[in-house]
Amino acid sequence: MAFRFIRSLTIAATCSALLSTTSTAALAQSASHGLAGAYLAGRAATYEGDFAATADYFARALARDPENAVLMDNVVFSRMALGQLDRAEPVARRIWDRGAVSQIANVAVAGAMAKTQDFGGLLARDLETQGTGNLTDGLINAWAHLGNGSVSKAVEELTALSEDENLIFFADYHRALALASVGDYQGAADMMSADDRRLARSSRRSVLAYVQILSQLDRGDEALEFMELAFAGRFDPALTHVADQLRAGETLAFDIAPTPVDGLAETFFTLSVALSGDASADLSLIYAQLTVALRPDHVDALLLSADVLDQLGRYDLSIEAYGKVPATHPEYHAAELGRAEALRRSAKPDAAAEVLSNLAKAYPDDPAVHLELGDLQRQQENYAKAVPAYDRALELTAEGSSRNWILHYARGISHERLKNWELAEADFRAALDLNPDQPQVLNYLGYSMVEKQINLDEALSMIERAVAAEPESGYIVDSLGWVLYRLGRYGEAVGHLETAVELMPVDPVVNDHLGDVYWAVGRAREAEFQWRRALSFIDPEDTDSEADPDRIRSKLDLGLDAVLAEEGAEPLKVAQDG
Repeated sequence: MAFRFIRSLTIAATCSALLSTTSTAALAQSASHGLAGAYLAGRAATYEGDFAATADYFARALARDPENAVLMDNVVFSRMALGQLDRAEPVARRIWDRGAVSQIANVAVAGAMAKTQDFGGLLARDLETQGTGNLTDGLINAWAHLGNGSVSKAVEELTALSEDENLIFFADYHRALALASVGDYQGAADMMSADDRRLARSSRRSVLAYVQILSQLDRGDEALEFMELAFAGRFDPALTHVADQLRAGETLAFDIAPTPVDGLAETFFTLSVALSGDASADLSLIYAQLTVALRPDHVDALLLSADVLDQLGRYDLSIEAYGKVPATHPEYHAAELGRAEALRRSAKPDAAAEVLSNLAKAYPDDPAVHLELGDLQRQQENYAKAVPAYDRALELTAEGSSRNWILHYARGISHERLKNWELAEADFRAALDLNPDQPQVLNYLGYSMVEKQINLDEALSMIERAVAAEPESGYIVDSLGWVLYRLGRYGEAVGHLETAVELMPVDPVVNDHLGDVYWAVGRAREAEFQWRRALSFIDPEDTDSEADPDRIRSKLDLGLDAVLAEEGAEPLKVAQDG
């Protein structure tokens, strides 16, 4: 992954096989036995995304091989990922002192210079060997010139950067911020309003920057109007706080990048956002953490770093990052929603429910909180608790809003699990009224009717539409095969259920369905094989699964016809004849 400079080492060549077969715990025990053990433990920790362990083990290896630039790279990367710029920078300086070229070291040293306001040092870097990339270096130099008191050189740097059509957006955005930072709000507003306010509309943060700039120009009404337009009138608590200030006639402070150091922090945050896709998650985290190191009150960077850590599966660090947002900050609401999700993903549903319950008390009129609480309860199969949360979320949203389909769908699932079919069906149909071609809703309602053996022709039509929308969904393709089975069209069902098993080879329900269809068309041995597969895939702890192990065992012992007779169901031949 990005910045993981694990290059070829002599010890790597002799120990790579050991790494692939030895547990992390065993490697950790061997770390005290010399360079190879520490290096292998560090590599294992790197693959697991354990930044603290990576830093520790590679630091131990570095103590035994202090001239090894590769080990230094890994230590710097891990410290930066943890937000420990002060511990990364000395090691990065050692790389510089040895004349080695390392992008991660260059980023760390540049960040340290920015933190200490060493603008001259930033401008004196040899960009051939100490650079961080064309875009980053251009933005860094612009803000460094501003820190040295030269607005003209800063603008000149950004103008030169904008000559690259791939970088013009970033250059223009930071030029507007730089102008605002020195009090030229009119110049900044002119830049951000050009081309139908292209810059101003590019992100949530750019919207807020433009709103603050307009407010500084005593154009509060225009700022509020732009907010309404940009966010389609849907304000979370943080946006509501800004809007309320504008409505009260208050002048918003320009706090996006009021100083050169803040501008440098914004440079790193801009890069972090641009790189926040899954493929560059490590690099995005580095820049987000660097932003926070320069500006601890940069809540957007805190939220982004927490989100990236969550993506990387480092839930403990994600929870910690979300917890750094002060309860008095307008974004506390967003941070707590994120913390609850990280707690849920880290298998701590009770802690997540507590966070959301407290948030619901603090923000009783916010539908998003109640939706999240309902989703959490539903995922934990606490359907009776999920329903009132969804009820409240629906009460708080405009009736008929197209976004409400997800609320009706989620509540419908909860009602269906609680055996409240009439209420469930009403919710599913309400969801389809708002979003007629939503494949998940079409499939769920259609499949539910198949299981109840009602409205089978309508169910078939719904599921066919769902399959047309999502032909690679194993669940939906399974539903199509199953409704055909229920209609007695066994031969047609076989192909669809075989496809579903190919798409979801270890799903017990799909394998069980294919076994039933094989039996129905006279392929008894294949049916028994599928039922045995289904049994092997059943999770005994999944109490909500449709795959009934006792029923499958009865089918293996007696055959499907006998099981249906015991259940008082129509025999296959009747269904087929019908």
